[in-house]
Parts: sequence; structure tokens; C-alpha cells
Amino acid sequence: MTRRGGRSVPRELRLNELLRQIIASELEQLDDERLELVGITEVTTDRDLTHATVYVSTWDESLDEEVLQALEENRYLLQRAIGNQARLRRTPPLHFKPDEALRSANRIEELLRDATTSTGPAEEAGGDDAGGEDAAEDQSSRDESASGEEE
Repeated sequence: MTRRGGRSVPRELRLNELLRQIIASELEQLDDERLELVGITEVTTDRDLTHATVYVSTWDESLDEEVLQALEENRYLLQRAIGNQARLRRTPPLHFKPDEALRSANRIEELLRDATTSTGPAEEAGGDDAGGEDAAEDQSSRDESASGEEE
């Protein structure tokens, strides 16, 4: 275990991050157009390294099948890169999945954005214009007092 800021980082977390970095770096070097706008969001491994799940994000959900197929076609190259770059006794087989958590977060953010843009300033201030006359009187009295100070 290593220490960072007084806390120990479990080996499993360090290994997952290392695998994520290696896979992301190798994807940049592959000459496959289907993998150009793919991000590796997370890698999780079993303790005994029997398999690793690689979570990927794409800019368009409709491309998931195509991207997963391209990743599967390049799986052995990625596993070989892991074997060469990470000092592991066993290189785990890679399994690719779309990152649903990221999509859910994006959907929630979009819904919140739509909800805030659909409510206008009058609705946010209390709905109707019941206090509009009082606000206009307050503004005119402030204008008169400001002009009196300038003279």
C-alpha cells in the first residue's frame, strides 16, 4: 500500500486506475474510426484477476453496439499492452460495458436544466405579479432620492 496525504490506497484501486490509463492510452493509438470518441470511465477487476470490466462512454448511445464490437475486436491488443506495461502475474480478460451511471447522470442533468429553463423569472419570483405596484413605487422613490442627492 502507498500513502497519499496520510491515507492508504488499496492495491485494487491502484490497479484499476492503472488499467484504465493503459487502455485509454492504447485506444488513442489504435487506427479504428469507431473508437475515436470513446472514453474509458472506469475499470473494475476481481481480487484474483479472473476478469476486468471496462466501462466505456460514447457521445451517442446508438453507437454502443458498434463501439463494443470494435473494442472486442481489439481486446487482445489491449490485453497484450496491459501485460507489457503492468507488472502482473496474470493479465485479466477484458469485458466491455457501456457506462450507464454516466448516462443516468447526464439524463438527470438534462432534466434539471429543462426544468429550470421552463420556469420563467416571474414564476421563480412567486408566480403572479401581486407585488409589482409596490416594487414600482419603491423604484421611483429610490430614483427621486438619488436625483435629490446629486443636486
